[in-house]
Amino acid sequence: MKSAAELIQQLNYTDECNWIEAKRGSAIDRSILESVCAFSNEPGLGGGYILLGVEQEELSLFPTYYASGVEQSDKIQLDLSTQCASMFNQPIRPTIQVESVNGKNVIVAYVPELPDGQKPAYFRNENLPQGAYRRIGSSDQRCTDDDLFVFFNKEDSFDSALVSGSSLDDISEEALALYRQLRGKVNAFAEELQYNDEDLLYSLGCIRKEKGKIQLTYAGLLLFGKRIAHRRLLPMVRVDYVRVPGNEWMEDPENRFTTIDMRGSLLEMVQRVFSQITDDLPKGFVLPEGELQAESIGLPTRVLREAIVNALIHRTYRENQPIQIIRYGNRIEIKNPGFSLKPEDHLGEPGSKSRNPFIAAVFHETNLAETKGSGVRTMRALMEKANLLPPTFESDHGRNQFTVRLLLHHFLGTDDVQWLSTFEIYGLNEDQKRALIFTREVGAIDNSSYRQLNGVDILKASSDLRDMRIKELLDQKGKGRATYYVVGKNFVSGNEAEDSKPPVSVSAPVDDLKTPPPGDSEPPLGDNEPPLGDSEPPRKGEGAKSEEILKRLPQELISEIPLFRKRIQDKSLLADFICRLCEADSFQIHELSIILNKTEKYLLFNFIKPLREKGMLEYTIPDMPNHFKQAYRAVKK
Repeated sequence: MKSAAELIQQLNYTDECNWIEAKRGSAIDRSILESVCAFSNEPGLGGGYILLGVEQEELSLFPTYYASGVEQSDKIQLDLSTQCASMFNQPIRPTIQVESVNGKNVIVAYVPELPDGQKPAYFRNENLPQGAYRRIGSSDQRCTDDDLFVFFNKEDSFDSALVSGSSLDDISEEALALYRQLRGKVNAFAEELQYNDEDLLYSLGCIRKEKGKIQLTYAGLLLFGKRIAHRRLLPMVRVDYVRVPGNEWMEDPENRFTTIDMRGSLLEMVQRVFSQITDDLPKGFVLPEGELQAESIGLPTRVLREAIVNALIHRTYRENQPIQIIRYGNRIEIKNPGFSLKPEDHLGEPGSKSRNPFIAAVFHETNLAETKGSGVRTMRALMEKANLLPPTFESDHGRNQFTVRLLLHHFLGTDDVQWLSTFEIYGLNEDQKRALIFTREVGAIDNSSYRQLNGVDILKASSDLRDMRIKELLDQKGKGRATYYVVGKNFVSGNEAEDSKPPVSVSAPVDDLKTPPPGDSEPPLGDNEPPLGDSEPPRKGEGAKSEEILKRLPQELISEIPLFRKRIQDKSLLADFICRLCEADSFQIHELSIILNKTEKYLLFNFIKPLREKGMLEYTIPDMPNHFKQAYRAVKK
């Protein structure tokens, strides 16, 4: 068991840590018990430490943890052990000790990971999965249905469930013919190729007879369904190919992007999506000396195909969301619903976990995908062979989303070597130079991306990023799990036009931060946090700014503003007015605060956040909720 001094030193070294949680510890509250639950459940973590009486110095240049001390340490110890034994579906027995650090009492509680057969631990007065928690990054997050399959080490059965209202008439003959063709190439003597269509579908787990009526399973509809059936029964299950001009998400609502929506049989979608993207990719060729055949030097086609296939077979089909493939000027981002069932650090290791076993089996049998967990490792090797920056992967448990990012940038080109020479005075290592190029291309970098780019552990990544931050090449944003880094004062891109652009985030959203980041992003709000007062005192220079904001509104809305600056009993009226404001133009939260004379927190807690959750408002920069220029606009009906 580690000492309190060692754990505090670890926190100060890495800034964030998935196996240490620091708390003030004035009382044993819900957040401490959530950490106990999360440490007990997280597979492969081996448990974790909770430090009580340790706080973070917010005003220091770098995040610094120090011993603030715990009063009544005996009572706190007793409360913790008692609640761990009584609040969950089974007793949890942490090891607890009190230590003195700089004359202050600090409580160190080590919570062991439960054996697989005893998981998940959950609050006994709540149901699964919401009553259980996992340790994701440095935060404790409620479990979802997908997490239960991780705990019970079973495959998801969703793709074998029946689709209400489906029938054999929804099967595409072209999709069945394509399966037979692909399967025949792999094994021309496969037994199932001798079956008729109905028996073939039954053998693949794609149809079942229920009360004398044949219905499709979700696997059957997704693999072999007609497009018209997909539109009728799974209207949001599609692939959206989005072309964005430039290297960042456009804020201009009149000229943001173009979109191609694709839906239909998954077997047909692979080639359709692949062809659509490759038609847009820049083509490059090189003719080696003495060779007659030119070699492609663009993005390896197998990498792109692997990323598309992974998105189709590993996404969760419980979520009514499309897969988004966003084509920027310098990269491709593939975002699919469903966090990775394997931890990010284990991606590329042997072994595969599938949400959709019947779908994965068909892809494997047709040689469209492998099921041994080597796909990620293959992608990295092929990108490195093509002299491209390796792919990065981001698994966001909070948003239930997985992102693959493929940079269309060769490392290192002549221009890159020349550009990096301007940083020679800082004595950077090769990993840090690679991170500079990644930051220049994407706009930001986080610890996870750094580790994936360079194949290093969290300590090495934290040390290198801290060094670059001290040298003011990078500037830290966010906190905890959502920490990321943007270009700093001494970062010179070599392009003044590029320097003026706001950064594009690669980090996860920050809805779960304990304190709001600087700027206009939406701060986290606890479920039990009371609404704040709505009165906003005047601020210096607000009058002139208010006039500029009002110029963006039609006269009919301006005439109604005085009615809503007063205290309003019916909040639905103000919510409707906010939507109308955001239909006229997109506004940052401080601008809405000026217009309505309400505090920013009052508006966020009572209106903006609920309206976003209802799908009535949306971010103007959805990839980066904590962007310093984040604003809100009404969702078009």
